[in-house]
Amino acid sequence: MYKYTVFVYAICKNERKFAERWYESVKEADGIVVLDTGSTDGTAEFFESCEKVQLYREDIQPWRFDTARNRSLDHVPQDADICVCIDLDEVLHPGWREKIEAAWKKDVGRLKYRYTWNFNADGTENTVFYIDKIHARHGYRWVHPVHEVLRWVGCTEPQTVLVEGVQVDHHADTQKPRSQYLPLLELAVREKPEDDRNVHYLGREYLFYRRWDDCINMLKRHLALPTATWADERCASQRYIAQACLAKGDSAQAEIWLLRACAEAPYLREPWAETARFYYEKGDDFACVAAAKRCLSITERTDTYITLASVWGSLPWDLLSLSLWRLGMKKEALEAVLQAEREAPNDERIRKNRILMQENQ
Repeated sequence: MYKYTVFVYAICKNERKFAERWYESVKEADGIVVLDTGSTDGTAEFFESCEKVQLYREDIQPWRFDTARNRSLDHVPQDADICVCIDLDEVLHPGWREKIEAAWKKDVGRLKYRYTWNFNADGTENTVFYIDKIHARHGYRWVHPVHEVLRWVGCTEPQTVLVEGVQVDHHADTQKPRSQYLPLLELAVREKPEDDRNVHYLGREYLFYRRWDDCINMLKRHLALPTATWADERCASQRYIAQACLAKGDSAQAEIWLLRACAEAPYLREPWAETARFYYEKGDDFACVAAAKRCLSITERTDTYITLASVWGSLPWDLLSLSLWRLGMKKEALEAVLQAEREAPNDERIRKNRILMQENQ
C-alpha cells in the first residue's frame, strides 16, 4: 500500500521514438501528465491510448521552457503529494516509486538522485551527476527561459535529501537541433543580467558556437559577478576562457587562465588535466608530468554537472606516459601507458604506444 500520491509530469514535442520506452519507465506513478506542445509525429496520439496518462495540448508562444514546464505542472492534481519531472529522452530505472516513498518525510520538499547525462560508445556511463527534479506538489515553480530550474516560492523552504537507488538515464536525441538554446539564453541574461548561472551558461554556449570573443567577454562577466561564488563553476568559466584563447591562437593568455582554473578549484581533476594537455602540446614535458600527477592524485569525483568523464579515464595517464617517454623516463612511461590501456582497452593508439614502449625498454 502506497503512502503518498505520486505524479509524473512532462513536456514533449515530436518524441514518438522515445514515448513507449519513457512510458514503461514511469508507469509506477499514480498518474502521468503529458503536455504536448505541437507534435506532428504521432506522439500525442500514442499517449492518448496509454493508461494513467492525462494528455494536454498547448502551443506555447513565445516558446520558453519554464512556461511549458509550469503549464504541465499546473495540470498535476492539487492533492498530489510528490511530483516527478522527467523528459521523454530520460528513463527511470524500475523500483523508483518505492525508493522515493521511503525517502520522503514531512519536512522534505525535494529529492536528489543520480543522473547519467550521457554514455560512451560502448554503453558505459560517461558524465554522471545528481539532480533534484522530484519535488512536493506545492511551493515550487520553474524559472528561466532555458536551462530552467525549480525555485521555491513559499516561505520556509523544506529540505532536499538524497534518495539512494533512484537512477535516471538520459539518452539524448543527437539529431535534435539546439538552435533555440542560444537566443533563449540571451533572453535569460537580458531578463536577469545579474544571474550568474545564466551568464555562465551563455558564455559556454558562445564557446559551442565558436564565438570566441563573445565567450571570453561573457565568462569574464560571470567571474566578476558578486554572486558567482561557486568555485567549481568559476573554474569551468576559466577553463572555457582558456579554450577560447587557444582557439584564437593566444597561448600566453590560455596558460594564465588554465593556471587560474587550477588555483580556483585545485580539488578538481578537470583543470589539471587540461593544463597537462596544454603543456604536452606546447612541448613542456616537465610541466605536463607535474600537472598530470597532480590530476591523478585527486581520487574523489564530484557529483555535479561540472565533472568530465575523460579525466577519470585514460586521458591523464596517457598524457603522463607520453611526456615521461619524451623525457627518457621509459620505465615510468610504460607503467603509465599500461594504466592508460587498462582505462581504455579499445584505444588502438594507446595500445600501439604500449607495444612501442615495451619493445624499447
